[in-house]
Amino acid sequence: MPEETSPFEHAALEADMKRLTEEIGNHRGWAEMKDAPEKQLLKESIRAFPRFEKNGPAAAVPAPVPPPKAQGATQSPLPDYAQSAAPEVKLEIEYLLDLALHQGFGKALAEADKSPYFVQDAFHDALAGKLYPELQKRGIIK
Repeated sequence: MPEETSPFEHAALEADMKRLTEEIGNHRGWAEMKDAPEKQLLKESIRAFPRFEKNGPAAAVPAPVPPPKAQGATQSPLPDYAQSAAPEVKLEIEYLLDLALHQGFGKALAEADKSPYFVQDAFHDALAGKLYPELQKRGIIK
């Protein structure tokens, strides 16, 4: 039994992380990504992630991701440029992020494709921001 609970411990989410790791490896080989920062590599890999729903509607939904460890003011998962967006836009981005973490990246990306470009971009950035520390911890990105 692991000492520390990771928000990425569920089988469906782990499968998405494995697939994302493969996408990162593929993008690393692209000439145009040779000198790109690691966060940009992650964002491009998320954009290339397949859009599909791997799990049917009857699939078990993983437990929610734990809140940030610091008590008091909660840190928003939204990128800085989306902090001043309309409340309904921020809610849509947060919904997509929650969908990605609980029902799969492919499903959330497919849903995001129906949204305005600003929402799509902010969602990709928010997801990258959420995944970046975990991918660093696993040694997948620097």
